[in-house]
Amino acid sequence: MLTFKNMLYDASNGVARISINRPPLNILNVETLIELNMALDAARNDVSVSVVVIRGEGDKAFCAGVDIKDHLPEKVSATLEVFNKVFYSLENLDKPTIAVVQGFALGGGCELAAACDMIIASEKAQFGQPEIRVGAIPPVAVALLPKLVGRKKAFELIMTGDSITADEARRIGLVNIVVPLERLDLATNELVENLKQNSSVVLMITRMTLRESLDLSYLEGLDKVTDTYLNVLMRTEDSVEGLKAFLEKRKPQWQGR
Repeated sequence: MLTFKNMLYDASNGVARISINRPPLNILNVETLIELNMALDAARNDVSVSVVVIRGEGDKAFCAGVDIKDHLPEKVSATLEVFNKVFYSLENLDKPTIAVVQGFALGGGCELAAACDMIIASEKAQFGQPEIRVGAIPPVAVALLPKLVGRKKAFELIMTGDSITADEARRIGLVNIVVPLERLDLATNELVENLKQNSSVVLMITRMTLRESLDLSYLEGLDKVTDTYLNVLMRTEDSVEGLKAFLEKRKPQWQGR
């Protein structure tokens, strides 16, 4: 079991659970970002893991962003290098990622949640990119939010620095599920179990095709997915098993290959 100074990591029953352990606000500094990258690498390399859950410790914040001191000119280059690596790691993870947001997800914390495949949030959660108010730009949000919530809303969130509620985040497509705080763990487990009932290798391939298609035109995406379907998916044992199980009216026996 991996141990860190600023992170908690546990991998069991097919799930890697990564927690930022700097309550109450779970502020990210360079040391914490390095540890987060290490945790993501561990989840990627663990063949027993099929789902990754990221959250923050305590009730006040998922993550309220990157330490302001690390934005200063003498530190920002090194900060952005290790910060951006987190998002490369998430992109290349090849396993579904779920952000669990119980309170504030601001700045780099909002970017981290947005970069996950799905977000489940409590009714008390708030999302925002306040960087402009301290004379900064949120690089990941600038690149990612227009794809997630549309150009107009992305411009509004990034250029005003205003925060939005969990319900508003769900309305604009940033958040998948909103529940009362006391049901957050239960709802997270339900979503995890829903994903785990599927083949881990098919989940991986499906995530890959979804990610790859985001930056392609409709027909380019269709061609790409069709090629993956024929030349990758249909060569897995689990795909054939799933089809046969349906025809034979039985539960599939996934092998993860």
